Amino acid sequence: MRILLTNDDGANAEGIKVLFQELNKHHDVLLVAPDREQSASSHSLTLTRPLRLNELGRKQYSCDGTPTDSVMLALLKLMNKSRRPDMVISGINHGANMGEDILYSGTVAAAIEGSQFGIPSIAVSMVDAEKADFKAAARFVRRFIKMVPTLKVGNGTIFNINLPGKIRDGFKKFEFTFLGSRKYDDIIIEQEDPRGIPYYWIAGSATWKDQDGSDINAIKSGAVSITPVKLNFTDSAVLRDLLTRPHKLPR
Repeated sequence: MRILLTNDDGANAEGIKVLFQELNKHHDVLLVAPDREQSASSHSLTLTRPLRLNELGRKQYSCDGTPTDSVMLALLKLMNKSRRPDMVISGINHGANMGEDILYSGTVAAAIEGSQFGIPSIAVSMVDAEKADFKAAARFVRRFIKMVPTLKVGNGTIFNINLPGKIRDGFKKFEFTFLGSRKYDDIIIEQEDPRGIPYYWIAGSATWKDQDGSDINAIKSGAVSITPVKLNFTDSAVLRDLLTRPHKLPR
């Protein structure tokens, strides 16, 4: 396959480098990723300044923008329509992307951007990246992408994959899941710089709900979580109800 590989941790992050090495043994891989960490950049585009590409090596580029910028530059500049990739893969991210957190995730956003071009796309994240076996994770991704055509999902649906950290069995156990839910105890930490001007850090800890079949429960059980995700915020049930009744604005 022809594969576009990107991430939000930066082109020099271990996860994407290991995945590039593994996939490039079997496929035609182009790596285009941000030149620095862009975690929590979500689906943002850079519109207020020019973007630059830097060639890092054969079929490897960094972009001084966001993950979504990287995908757009790759698809619209580095690849023409006749050379579009068969798949877009975003990752392997250093850290989880589960539940509502995917709304903030640059990793997931890059995969969604690929799907908006009608290209099968997946996002891959390592829940506990410290001392994680990225090589085994990359082999899991290589094997999973062989399955993707048989899963027969429609355009616009991506697979959001989360791998439990510190697993040495080759990530053999996996489950198809739904996005779980969590509550953050968000706090704002205020400090002062050397000039006495205040600055702030957004921080907090998450409490995850215990839900059978969710991504978080799969991870807790030691399984790889694979969640089909579609970008459609319409509440179809509410819309159907609204369309069945007449409505008139009050005076």
